[in-house]
Amino acid sequence: MVKQTAGRDFLGNLAPKFAQLNDDVLFGEIWSREDKLSLRDRSMITIAALMGAKNFPQVKAHLEIGKAHGITKTEAVEIVTQLGFYTGWPNAWTVFPMIEEIYADEEEDIHGGIFGMGDPNDAYAEFFVGQSYLKPIAINEDIPTFVGNVTFEPGCRNNWHIHKASKGGGQILIGVEGEGWYQEEGKEPQKMVPGTVIIIPPNVKHWHGASKDEWFSHLAIEIPGEDSENQWLEAVSDEEYLKL
Repeated sequence: MVKQTAGRDFLGNLAPKFAQLNDDVLFGEIWSREDKLSLRDRSMITIAALMGAKNFPQVKAHLEIGKAHGITKTEAVEIVTQLGFYTGWPNAWTVFPMIEEIYADEEEDIHGGIFGMGDPNDAYAEFFVGQSYLKPIAINEDIPTFVGNVTFEPGCRNNWHIHKASKGGGQILIGVEGEGWYQEEGKEPQKMVPGTVIIIPPNVKHWHGASKDEWFSHLAIEIPGEDSENQWLEAVSDEEYLKL
């Protein structure tokens, strides 16, 4: 249940019934119906409605709520850009400075999708053609398991490699942003886009990376196994890559 006290905080003495409806019904019941619409989606809808009504103080308040509900700076800018065509161009000009102020404490990654681009993947740079970035998402040393968001600049790809294991092991890739490629030795390349899922068996030679003209990000999920290690091999040649 969404907890809201703004009504009682600001209007509790003047309009107690309105305050109760605001806090307990609007937010406590309607906003809390996450089985119907997520908080993030409700924030987007509310921002659109308020911007159309030119209720800019409330637009700013709900941009702040939307940020708390997971709307990124990039998404907020895109929302307002689209709404500018429907609610009026001057409205967008009015709202953009609010976004700048609300997200001033963030240095949001340009790429990497919802997980962010992370830092340059310098520890593995020798095994990549081009620049890649790594954003660790989850680490569990007891299992052990690692989930990371890997971002490739256009044309970047890792070398052929093998996730070796005597039992279990392998890796799962899930496309997050942009367009990329995955290929196993002896098989045709597979295009990867957001939502593409690739299950890589252990002990299979393969590579993956971005398309030549697009950034690409995927989640890399390590599957626990016995005697696990990565064996890095030769680079994917420009001749092979540019055929894609």
